Amino acid sequence: DCIICMEKLSTASGYSDVTDSKAIGSLAVGHLTKCSHAFHLLCLLAMYCNGNKDGSLQCPSCKTIYGEKTGTQPQGKMEVLRFQMSLPGHEDCGTILIVYSIPHGIQGPEHPNPGKPFTARGFPRQCYLPDNAQGRKVLELLKVAWKRRLIFTVGTSSTTGETDTVVWNEIHHKTEMDRNITGHGYPDPNYLQNVLAELAAQGVTEDCLEQQ
Repeated sequence: DCIICMEKLSTASGYSDVTDSKAIGSLAVGHLTKCSHAFHLLCLLAMYCNGNKDGSLQCPSCKTIYGEKTGTQPQGKMEVLRFQMSLPGHEDCGTILIVYSIPHGIQGPEHPNPGKPFTARGFPRQCYLPDNAQGRKVLELLKVAWKRRLIFTVGTSSTTGETDTVVWNEIHHKTEMDRNITGHGYPDPNYLQNVLAELAAQGVTEDCLEQQ
């Protein structure tokens, strides 16, 4: 089956109306090169047209990313500072402070309601990493994710229910230095590994650092 339209690959694509062009037949099937998963070509085209149209495609079966995935994060600023105080669980090093600033604005064509205002509550937002080898690697990958507009998006807040507002986008950050009662602070021995996996799921890996 094609898991995009849920029809058999031997029958016509469920998205036969996605284009007026006759260049791709409704029975045409393609295999993605890295993972070899197969789909109707028209279904892949429909999936691409439904996304950011940024030149990238993510396999709906195994999440392998083709091309460079970008997001819909509004314009803003990412600043990095360092200080000597240690984070709980990382007493052998100082702390990296990341400050994200995004102002209120107007939604673009890539957002849920183009032309409508969006709010940006709680900015500037402060986030913390240990200033050790792995923390510095996470920082460099977060810089790539920021450049690719992947850290925030415009959507509905899961905490307040507010719509058309800037929200986190599946890459978790530590917004408290200590008291990890909420899950947003330290100590958390698994955090750096977890955030590396979340970055990789967005196509941001160490390979990106070698390409820079």
